[in-house]
Amino acid sequence: MTHTTTATAVRGGLLAAAALLLATAAPADATPQESARGDWLYVTVTTGDARSSDTRGTLLLCDPPQGHRHAAEACAQLATAAGDIHAFGSREGYCPMIYAPVTAHARGRWQGRPVEYRETFSNTCVMGARTGAVFALDG
Repeated sequence: MTHTTTATAVRGGLLAAAALLLATAAPADATPQESARGDWLYVTVTTGDARSSDTRGTLLLCDPPQGHRHAAEACAQLATAAGDIHAFGSREGYCPMIYAPVTAHARGRWQGRPVEYRETFSNTCVMGARTGAVFALDG
């Protein structure tokens, strides 16, 4: 009988501790916007078609620039376009005509306004030519 009572007491103590941790922890669905202030974007790049699970992403912060290897360049490009990725001009050069689709997605805030961007490109070269360093998540 003592074993059952001890096990019950231990189980009760563990449940109380778990409840306390859950009550004080941040919500599981917390978004970057809840933790970041200033200009920021959560950027992702998905390789392949819509069913692909090959997605890379990072939080790009711009005060100071941080988040990926080209954060300073990406923040400067966003500042020039007032946070509008659609306003980026295409850079000069040629891209191969190889179909290897990638989807670029960004959401966040720029100068207090919400930003939502999603576009699928025929390959990473075309994506880079149109979006600059914002989605340059690889070295």
